[in-house]
Amino acid sequence: MPKVKTKSGAKKRFKVTGTGKIKRKRAFKNHILTKKTTKQKRRLTKKAIVNKRDESNIKPMLPYLL
Repeated sequence: MPKVKTKSGAKKRFKVTGTGKIKRKRAFKNHILTKKTTKQKRRLTKKAIVNKRDESNIKPMLPYLL
């Protein structure tokens, strides 16, 4: 059986935790930061866990990381 290719965009955006959950970066932290509060920008810096409903879309993109 041939090897399955990993999606390059997905491997750059997602990491897998030790328990098998998928980490992601939060959106809205790239530009137009002057109108966002400091508290909001600090919260957006932290990583988030991908929702269970979305994991089924991401897992086929990362066949060897999971």
